[in-house]
Amino acid sequence: MAEGFANCYGSDVLRAESRGLAPVPHVPSQGIAAMREKNIDISGHVSRRYDPIAGAMADIVVNMSDYPLPGVQPRHLITWKVVDPYRQPLAAFQKTRDAIEQQVMKLILELRRSTG
Repeated sequence: MAEGFANCYGSDVLRAESRGLAPVPHVPSQGIAAMREKNIDISGHVSRRYDPIAGAMADIVVNMSDYPLPGVQPRHLITWKVVDPYRQPLAAFQKTRDAIEQQVMKLILELRRSTG
């Protein structure tokens, strides 16, 4: 969801890639449906495994897992407390979607201010 929002709304200041400590091979249908309500298609998105070396080279890493990241730490780490709705009904995905959208928009605005 975060990748979808970030790349849709903030492509002028960032390029987002989903990475996970325990990524699943597909986006749950409830997540696709929740994002479709915002006119963002994430049906083709797949999160890849988090790579500490790539993370250390990224300008910003957002950790939404509530677990510490392994290996070399990123230069700029942001932690968002987000409830994982995996295996929950659509309403849980919608609630998480809305929380993520707020955080992503806040980050995009901060990046626009710092580069503008």
